[in-house]
Amino acid sequence: MYIPSPEECINLLKKTGCSEEVIKHSLLVRDIAVEIAKRANANVKLVEAGALLHDIGRSKTHGIMHGVEGAKIAKRLGLPKEIVDIIEHHLGAGISLEEAKKLGLPPKDYTPKTLEEKIVAHADNLTEGSMKQTIKEAIEKEIKRGRVELAKKMLKLHEELSGYCGTDIDNIELKQ
Repeated sequence: MYIPSPEECINLLKKTGCSEEVIKHSLLVRDIAVEIAKRANANVKLVEAGALLHDIGRSKTHGIMHGVEGAKIAKRLGLPKEIVDIIEHHLGAGISLEEAKKLGLPPKDYTPKTLEEKIVAHADNLTEGSMKQTIKEAIEKEIKRGRVELAKKMLKLHEELSGYCGTDIDNIELKQ
């Protein structure tokens, strides 16, 4: 499987029209995801590329459809299915078929299934723009927005991945 380098990923984001803010956010998601991937024995190169490209659909829309649009872009670019799936399944802590129908997404299950998909989705949850946040901060924001079920799924994913890492992910320091 061919996995694009970080430089190639950033060039793809620029070429498709992603803003500097989206690129800056994607770099932080990458930094968090790579540190989790190393500790969880995941495919670090796949996680890095998936994290950098997870928001490529924001070149078309900033709404919930950006995961679907991003997957379409990734397919057109000939990226591997594993990266397409990371992009399509990164929203929140996963969106079930029933939730997808309610949200107006094409009807399918958008739940992250592989370890790499889960890592990228959760690294995205641990960012607010280009700032890192704790799981507690992320959950509190979702509860204030009335999204209690999402907050529960985020906490469950945090606990699962912390188990793979052997430490609470909030305690992982990012390399500078």
